[in-house]
Amino acid sequence: MNIKSSQNLVQEALKTIKTISPIEALEKVQKKQCNLIDIRDATELQSTGRIENSFHIPRGLLEFLIHPKSTYVEKEKLDLEKEIVLFCAAGGRSALAAKTLKDMGFENVSHIDGGFNLMKNSGFKIK
Repeated sequence: MNIKSSQNLVQEALKTIKTISPIEALEKVQKKQCNLIDIRDATELQSTGRIENSFHIPRGLLEFLIHPKSTYVEKEKLDLEKEIVLFCAAGGRSALAAKTLKDMGFENVSHIDGGFNLMKNSGFKIK
């Protein structure tokens, strides 16, 4: 049996997706050039706080909620023409999620290297 580890999957994903720094992400947010999407679990948001002006779509629901025909996209007024910038706690889950969105057909997708752990010290406001 040849089962890939989560680390192997992340390394493979990183070869095919766009990775940006927290500073690059902050610039995109300030210029209103992206949808900043937090894919951490609700319990993580409760314990560490939430990035101001980010959308929350838990990783387990991402493929369902980000589809252009979903009620979430309509209700939250996600502009899917803008870049989708994903983040998690450290960057592993968001790398896998970015690859999944590319597999779905989204082209303008990236993830933040270092995730929330680096973002909170890079000028993002936590609420």
